[in-house]
Amino acid sequence: MASDKNQALMPSIATRVIFFLAGTSVAAWAPLVPYAQDRLRADDALLGFLLLCLGIGAVGCMPICQRLVARYGCRAMVYSGAAMICVALPCLATVTNKVAMGCSLLIFGAGLGFIDVSMNINAIQLEARTGRRLMSGFHGFFSVGGITGSLLGGTLLSIGVHPLGVAGAVVAAVITLVAVFARHIESEGAQAGAKSVLVLPQGVVVVMSGIALVSFLVEGAMLDWSAVYLTSVKSYDQDRAGFGYTAFSIAMTIGRLGGDYLVKRLGARSMITGGGVLAVIGLIASILFPTGNQAIFGFAITGLGCANIVPVLFAAAGRQESMEPTQAISALTMLGYGGNLIGPAVVGFFSHALGLQMAFAILAALLLAAALAGRRIEG
Repeated sequence: MASDKNQALMPSIATRVIFFLAGTSVAAWAPLVPYAQDRLRADDALLGFLLLCLGIGAVGCMPICQRLVARYGCRAMVYSGAAMICVALPCLATVTNKVAMGCSLLIFGAGLGFIDVSMNINAIQLEARTGRRLMSGFHGFFSVGGITGSLLGGTLLSIGVHPLGVAGAVVAAVITLVAVFARHIESEGAQAGAKSVLVLPQGVVVVMSGIALVSFLVEGAMLDWSAVYLTSVKSYDQDRAGFGYTAFSIAMTIGRLGGDYLVKRLGARSMITGGGVLAVIGLIASILFPTGNQAIFGFAITGLGCANIVPVLFAAAGRQESMEPTQAISALTMLGYGGNLIGPAVVGFFSHALGLQMAFAILAALLLAAALAGRRIEG
């Protein structure tokens, strides 16, 4: 009996592990960005263009992955995505050629996209099969993975480990955990990829999508630019610059753990507006405070403010009446990924033209606009 119960729990445990690995893989790249910029002798505009390759790889492969999941199942696509990540990460830590870096980022982004689509479809299937609400917990493990990846990368670099050693540690973790747990991921996906992700928002979902776009843009900027900001603007030690994203991730995870309670007490509208204002305060603090440690504190405040904006939006999308709820959620997801993965490239272009501090100030202005727009969200 105990064995049967454990076997029934394995799909849920395996899904959490895959979410965790996705978060770890993404976050492990953050402390490697300044090293890649130095190796390539790239200015902010070129770095922004290269980071755009990551977004193109991820967003571009998502519709393809949905069709492949429908044909081959989630498990096969998890294996495929993990293989691409394991090939790309060592290249990201070592290549000195700009074209090779762009290609490596395309492969890395595609791997992340495959993992992300597969794990979310698997999570939806698991919720339907068990009749339980599991999605928030799964995404919580993504945040925990983000903390783990940034801490692992930052710690190893700070004690003198070469970037290739950091990439190797993450690759070893991906191979080991995927080998042990991916066999418990759903292998049948005949109904998973039927709907297109190319759904245009309508009515209040337009407002929701705009807010989600800005929130994900800030998350992507923290991932790809926080370490560069600390080293280039605040003269922070390169081997500790990854801790900026760590602070952001920890604060966001803490905020999400207490988010359900706060939404019940304050309501969706107050959570979006208040969270947006708090995030703006954090970004302004990171700009105005003179030291790297103070800027990291500002990143933490930003993470706390952004923590529940997107989860509240997804819940509200399921209640609104302007669109069919699953189509509304699809629109939010696509635009969110656009902000998260393509947004950092836009930050690079603004940084090249106006400076990285001004680019962060533009993020703060967009967040303030999103917070004010949150007053239109019901619930």
